[in-house]
Amino acid sequence: MNPMGLICDRRLIQKYIADAMDMEEAVNQCEELPVLQQPVHLPLVGFSLGEWMIKTNQAKGQEVLHDLAKLVDGTVAAQQELQTGCAFVLLQQLYEKASSFLLQLRNLGWQEQDSGGLPERTSQLIPETNLRMIFQTYKQLVQGKLRFLFHDLGKDSCGGESRAANPVL
Repeated sequence: MNPMGLICDRRLIQKYIADAMDMEEAVNQCEELPVLQQPVHLPLVGFSLGEWMIKTNQAKGQEVLHDLAKLVDGTVAAQQELQTGCAFVLLQQLYEKASSFLLQLRNLGWQEQDSGGLPERTSQLIPETNLRMIFQTYKQLVQGKLRFLFHDLGKDSCGGESRAANPVL
């Protein structure tokens, strides 16, 4: 995954959105989906488009990086509890994809900040015992903040001929 490819070619982020939807559907097909004994803490990834548009790209990148890091932490915690089964395999796939996005954002120069450096809204975590919510959170993050971040970065980095013209809503 090349960060400039993600930024400048909208088709790539659309592929990752489709992958996230496929993973969410696949976890719903698992025969037995246990409830986690210990809740994992997932980031609240919903956002207001109006508030998003007034943020700097730096602030947007930090927020997405923070959300991805917390999602990866939650995924690892869930994997440690499960250790086998259908959901475990899918959690591993989600972990690999989310970790890859983390690496790409770091390659763009962003680093995690502690929650004190972020607005209170972005530091909120919710405890969750339903495995489906991990996949739903990932899908929402990729469809929302991550897609809009790459769109906004593309306007600045890819010139007039980029394929990142407008995110598909």
